[in-house]
Amino acid sequence: MDILRVEHVSKHFAQHTALDDVSLAVPRGSVYGLLGPNGAGKTTLIRIINRITAPDTGRVLLGDREIRPEDVRRIGYLPEERGLYKKMKVGEQAVFFARLKGLSRREAVARLKVWFRKFGIENWWDKKIEELSKGMAQKVQFIVTVLHEPELLIFDEPFSGFDPINANLLKEEILALRDKGATVIFSTHNMSSVEEVCDHITLIDRSHNILSGRVDDIRHSHGNNIFEIAYRGDEAALRAAAAGRCEILEGSETQSVYRTLKLHVERDAEVRGVLGALNEAVEIRSFTEIIPSMNDIFIRAVNGSL
Repeated sequence: MDILRVEHVSKHFAQHTALDDVSLAVPRGSVYGLLGPNGAGKTTLIRIINRITAPDTGRVLLGDREIRPEDVRRIGYLPEERGLYKKMKVGEQAVFFARLKGLSRREAVARLKVWFRKFGIENWWDKKIEELSKGMAQKVQFIVTVLHEPELLIFDEPFSGFDPINANLLKEEILALRDKGATVIFSTHNMSSVEEVCDHITLIDRSHNILSGRVDDIRHSHGNNIFEIAYRGDEAALRAAAAGRCEILEGSETQSVYRTLKLHVERDAEVRGVLGALNEAVEIRSFTEIIPSMNDIFIRAVNGSL
């Protein structure tokens, strides 16, 4: 079941079209990546979902009905533009935002203590925001975003400002929130994070949704029939067997007795025959399809070569 559906949403600003007939569906309990180059329309879509701005046409449904103002409390939103008050103390500000989300002061403090310990920032409670680095402030804002345990979490570039260790900590927390029942949408340019974290993605480019689906399905469906084999035997015999059947791309010596070689097979139906011919010529240890990365697919899609 989908927790969120965007149906034929368009948004125009003066002479600029930010979104043009965009539709997508976010499955409940998933991590959903919203991808696209700068200026593609991702942030505009996020703001429409959060009711910060309204679409010119189309609608957004949360569950089985159109989203309402009171539904905002069911959403946790971490914007790309950070919104902490620099002169306030960390603990005071965190409690303030928690109260805005409907928590009592007592419940807010109790939950904050748990999260502060988890992130190793217990000693920051009485520090002012202006004393914190960008990454430190990001931790505080992440905690404030998830503290009221919303069913839908939206993060815009959540890994910005984090070193690899803290970025990995954040990934683990995002997956833990999903496992506890939350649905997560996040916009990012970090394609490695997409492969590690996301179940589904939508790629927006030039105001249009140009690609949607499960990450694994997209990677497999946009492969180029490139394979790597590990083998033992005479390379000349292997190349002779491959001639006219497939294109040999590159080969390299391995550290063991086996050598590796990459090849391209034109059509799916020919793979079995190629493998059989090569196996007659040399001893094949492994035959593995090379699946394109999300970064490769992103570049090909935006360049129009997908």
